[in-house]
Amino acid sequence: MTDIRKKTTLIASIFISFYLSACGQTDTSILPEVEKTKRVHITNERIFNDEASIPPQCYTRTEQKYNPCYTCHQLYDRKGEDRLNQLDDGSIQGSYIFSDIGVTNHWSNLFEDRSQWLKDVDDQGIRKYVATENYQSLPKILSDSGWTGFIPDLTNYHKGAAAFDANGLALDDSGWVAFNYKPFPGTFWPTNGSTDDVVIRLPKKFRELNGQFNRDIYFINLTLTELNLKNIDSVNFWNIDESEINADLNGDGKLSIIDTITKSSHYLGDASNEKIEFQQFPQGTEFMHSVRYVGTDIQGNISIPARMKELRYMRKVNVLNRYVIDSRYANERKEKLLEQVPNFIKRGDEGLDNGLGWFVQGFIEDYNGDLRPQSYEETMFCMGCHAAIGTTIDSTFSMARKVSGGQGWGYINLHGMKDAPNFNEEGGEILNYLQRAGGGSEFRSNPEIIEKWYKDGTPDVDKIQAADVYALITPSMRRALDLNKAYSHIVRHQSFINGRDATWSPVTNVYKEIDESTPPLDGAHRVYHWDMRLNWD
Repeated sequence: MTDIRKKTTLIASIFISFYLSACGQTDTSILPEVEKTKRVHITNERIFNDEASIPPQCYTRTEQKYNPCYTCHQLYDRKGEDRLNQLDDGSIQGSYIFSDIGVTNHWSNLFEDRSQWLKDVDDQGIRKYVATENYQSLPKILSDSGWTGFIPDLTNYHKGAAAFDANGLALDDSGWVAFNYKPFPGTFWPTNGSTDDVVIRLPKKFRELNGQFNRDIYFINLTLTELNLKNIDSVNFWNIDESEINADLNGDGKLSIIDTITKSSHYLGDASNEKIEFQQFPQGTEFMHSVRYVGTDIQGNISIPARMKELRYMRKVNVLNRYVIDSRYANERKEKLLEQVPNFIKRGDEGLDNGLGWFVQGFIEDYNGDLRPQSYEETMFCMGCHAAIGTTIDSTFSMARKVSGGQGWGYINLHGMKDAPNFNEEGGEILNYLQRAGGGSEFRSNPEIIEKWYKDGTPDVDKIQAADVYALITPSMRRALDLNKAYSHIVRHQSFINGRDATWSPVTNVYKEIDESTPPLDGAHRVYHWDMRLNWD
């Protein structure tokens, strides 16, 4: 995506060494010990997979009819609707177009047999491990090490919903805001291994009026950002007295009490001089995304637990001109056609530059379960989705999938959430995915989904349409425990560069090698003109 890959500095190598020796210890007796010789060595000195930005899902066997690819790779009607992302990569759905390096599937963790590991980890042990938080120690470890990148500053984030008020505003005055969204199809369904949440923070002036924090101003600016990203005209909101903020929010020419926010050309409050740039977040916007284990209770309910698998962070460093973005997408298309290996600039402790205005950074579990900075190669894993696919809007996913308007400001909650359809499509998104992908994951390897939601080999439409999102995409307690155990095997082996999917039986619907004889998707099953934005109305 970008021009060069900078070699790792000596400082980065020193930091990793410092971290591995100085971080706190957790109760390691819960999980089996793994000899050091069997653990992957974490290093910034070399790259083992130059195509680490190609996700493992891209190697799935389509059998010429199953298409899980459509949710990432998109074609759009440019005449029908303007869109910031002009990559138009829908033609590669199921095409297996890779570089000479990429034709080999480097994600060997997919083919590991972890059945004995699942027997070695008892249920109560994995419950205890998942319930033990590993977030609070990270800021001090980073500060003490001289880390110059982002240091997490949200108090009690490990507690999930308890860290926020009813509308998602953090209780610690940090400015972080949680929002409710529909998880992206496939990998981010809890039934496939992880729960998660996302929080956003706009710069200080977007939260203030006359130099003072103003709750209404902040949520209005957040909602204007939502309208801009989704490219919709208005959303319902809670009651706002326009006279108190001296702004005509619904455009009716008078100041009154209203419950609708309408698209605007500029933000409000102390950010009123900031123009809203089409489908881009304001400069300085931050996201935190915690990827967590699958929490369970004795009744079998699925929840978001304290332990984080990963803590991901993005910061919008530049709002780019449209012609610059179009040019960079054109270069990306060219690189794909020429089968070139991607390159990303490393911005030191601030992470990797995606070439589209964002720095991307991440923290992941070490051998003892404490969070540590990701290596360069581990961070490359994130870049394929946040830099080089046609489905994203301003390189992001979650905000475009937020429950629209005032109802969507609050911590993620799948209970009662309807299977809303996507823009430009009929039928629920999850129903369509189960029909097209041929299973409950990109790997077509979730037997519980097949058992629960299929009938005679096809999705049970009536049953699916009667269920909410929670019922559709959360696992049984047994599966949740096994998913957590399987992932702990990856943690203990520190083998993230070989894949992060919590499988315990070797997958069968994924290629280890791609060659000219590998058949692409049949034309009848491509190309879906899917849009990840959701029609909540």
